[in-house]
Amino acid sequence: MAKTAIITGGSRGIGAAMTKKLGEMGYNVVINYRSASSKAGTEQIAADLQKTYGVKTLVVKADVSKYEDCETLVNETVKAFGPNIDVLINNAGITNNCNWIDITREAYENVINTNLMSFLHMTHLVLPHMINHSDKKNQCCIVNTSSVGGLTGVINQADYCASKSGIIGLTRALALEFASRGVRVNAIAPGMIMTDMLRGVNQDELNALAATIPEGFIGDVSDIAGAMEYILKAPYVTGQVISPNGGFVLQ
Repeated sequence: MAKTAIITGGSRGIGAAMTKKLGEMGYNVVINYRSASSKAGTEQIAADLQKTYGVKTLVVKADVSKYEDCETLVNETVKAFGPNIDVLINNAGITNNCNWIDITREAYENVINTNLMSFLHMTHLVLPHMINHSDKKNQCCIVNTSSVGGLTGVINQADYCASKSGIIGLTRALALEFASRGVRVNAIAPGMIMTDMLRGVNQDELNALAATIPEGFIGDVSDIAGAMEYILKAPYVTGQVISPNGGFVLQ
């Protein structure tokens, strides 16, 4: 019987690569979308997974910054695939890129609610559907997307860095709390990755960015999806922060 995975923020960029990898690995995949403008794209990803990998998918409208929407996402998953959830990928994230004097309360609360509170909401709601069937031989897994911004400071991104650092603390605490119950919890902290945002940067600026990375190039979304796959397949790994970043940040 196929296992079930929920991924938040799984319709674009890094998230889309993770979603595809989950389908490739044979999971039934549940993907959320927040706005009407992203519905069609999310449904297309789901359809592609079904066609390419023969897995089942579910697309749910849910703004995961809101607890009630997270409840809807989990409830719809259980309704479609049963009470057991095997994998949770917390990947929803936004940024403001604003100095701390001019930023508004609404703006930084939005970042914290999306980037951190959604991770608390989703883990709180999904864990009962993991510990109901997990053990050392049948592990469940939570993967939280942090950032190198959670390992270091970034100018004009205080709220973003706070959220991503908080994710690491959440990951470590939950890993300890649930290790004996067959649930592994890890984080991925991506470095500079080629996404739509960077594709809009001119070549000279891209070259300058790449020059700051010891390996000399910007990573691909497949690097992060590959890190996720490793975590899901690594039964002795929990409470860790894996950071594919080309040597930009060393731990």
